[in-house]
Order: sequence, then C-alpha cells, then structure tokens
Amino acid sequence: MSQPTTPATGPRWGLAIDTERCIGCHACSVACKVENTVYLGMFRTKVYYHDFHGPDAAGRTAPRRAFLPTLCMQCEDAPCLKACPTESIRRDADGVVRIDVDSCDRSRDCIAACPYGAIHIDPVAQVADKCDLCSHRLEAGMQPACVEACPADVFAFGDLDDPGSPIRRFQARHGKELAVLKPEEGTRPAVQYRGIGTVVPRAVERKLPKGRNHDPFTYEIDTWSELRADYGTVVGKAKGGA
Repeated sequence: MSQPTTPATGPRWGLAIDTERCIGCHACSVACKVENTVYLGMFRTKVYYHDFHGPDAAGRTAPRRAFLPTLCMQCEDAPCLKACPTESIRRDADGVVRIDVDSCDRSRDCIAACPYGAIHIDPVAQVADKCDLCSHRLEAGMQPACVEACPADVFAFGDLDDPGSPIRRFQARHGKELAVLKPEEGTRPAVQYRGIGTVVPRAVERKLPKGRNHDPFTYEIDTWSELRADYGTVVGKAKGGA
C-alpha cells in the first residue's frame, strides 16, 4: 500500500455539499472539465437530477426536482486504493486520494472497485483519472475549481484543522444534518452532504454507477423516463429493459 506523502503538518482538506442550495446549474462540472481537461463523455464531477413527488412549501404533495453534485468521495477506506495492482493510488495526509499517473497500468481495477462512479480512463493520456480536489490549485493557495465557480455557495471547503475555515463553520452549523452517500458500502466517505434524505431523496443514490464512470446518457432530459429504476447498481445499458 502506498504511503502518504503530504507532510502531517499541512492542512487536512475537507468538503461538504449543501444540496439545499444547489440549483442544478452544472457550473461545478463545467469548471471541473475546463480546469482539468476532462474529455467529452468523461466526468470528474457530475450533477444528477432526480424528479419525485414530495411536500411543497405549503405542505402539499407536488412534483419536485432534486439536484445532487457528485465527485470522488476521498474515502478514508478507499476501495480503489486497495484494488490497484500497482499501488498507484494513495490517500495522503491531507485527506486527498491521488493517482500516480507514472505507475498507473490502466488495469481498470480501481474503476470496478469504486461505488461512486468517480474514476475513468483518460482517453488521451491512457491513465486513470478522478477528482483530486484540484491539487494543483491547492498547491497555489487556490480553491478547487468547483468550489470557486459555484454561484450558490453549495460547497463548503477548507482545512479541517482550522476552526475558522468554511468547512469547520459549516460543520458547526449543520453537523447533525450531515450524512454521506452510500454508507452501506463501508468506504467511510470524507465528503459530507446536507439534505440527503430530505431535500434529496436517498433514492437518487441508485443513479450513481458502481464499477464504471458516470454515463452522459443521464443528462438527456427527454430520456429520464426510460432510465432503469436500478440504474447505477448494475452493469449494462441505461435504457429500461436493456
């Protein structure tokens, strides 16, 4: 297993996502693609839409739409790290799970192990790729591109060891409301969410593909009704009955 390389005296990065503020604009995923040269049909960050019936502001049952931004969960017990045959994946002391592109052998074992659809093979570099919280920006004292681009302040990011950081303030304000995605997977995700199970039904978690990267098919609004109810939990085509 690869050993952490980030000095323990540095920051411990944390991220929380407030789904109550998300408007589904995709600024985060677009900024991510531009910043990290993520190719068409591949995703480091993706926003899922989910239509359902639930109470409106007056307490009446009405059609609702929820938005769920997703990315690498920077898991404390990362299955991708365990699955990599070349030990090219590590979780550094700053809490970020990173891929060593120089030793990656494109085995795809990491993709198969991830329950969040967070990893893909870069079609040009031919190495595994995923969100690393824009590590190059962190080194320059900047925020991840998704955090900076969001117009609704959905992302609370910062140093977990700094009581005054946005993430620590967010946790202090909403700690009892925070949850993680797919806790049954046992990966101990480091990314926390506010609004899961309330604003965003737990059912939306089933749209996150397990063992493969996010599918661009789910962006096509005209085909939402055709998506399998178990989309993301099985390998195969996205259309119903396929």
